[in-house]
Amino acid sequence: MLQEHAKIVDFIATAEGVTGRKKLQKMIYIMKKMDMPFQEKYEFHIYGPYSEELTARVEELCDMGFLSEALEDKGSYVQYKYTVTEEGMEFRKVLGKSVLDNPVTAEKLNAKSGRFLELTATLLYFDNLNRQERIDKLHVVKGKLNFTAEEIDEALAFIEELSA
Repeated sequence: MLQEHAKIVDFIATAEGVTGRKKLQKMIYIMKKMDMPFQEKYEFHIYGPYSEELTARVEELCDMGFLSEALEDKGSYVQYKYTVTEEGMEFRKVLGKSVLDNPVTAEKLNAKSGRFLELTATLLYFDNLNRQERIDKLHVVKGKLNFTAEEIDEALAFIEELSA
């Protein structure tokens, strides 16, 4: 049962921490879509794919002392930064080896903005559609974000890069 918790700790440790709840949600979703063995169920939500299971597991990991959740006041909003504690690094060993085939993937995801990851995750959510239908659907569900053609092309290229 705690294997799924250990995978989350492993991912956050490999990414060297993650700043933002939304960003963490999108990073794990994208990894799942890249066939990484994350089991959390996702539904489409206001900010794109969202998992209540992931939220619950992260809260449990914080409660168990395996993750640290630091609140950063950004003036008009607050942001959460997740890092793995020493106890979490020990707990991570439950896996035996990392769930990530390539640790660079976590770093690449972490280097992207929350907005870009929301765009990428949303395009992946509709991956059963062809390219133009995905873009059309994106404009319907994320119209207020005004994603440009360049941003969409960059996200689609990023998906291809991660899939390679």
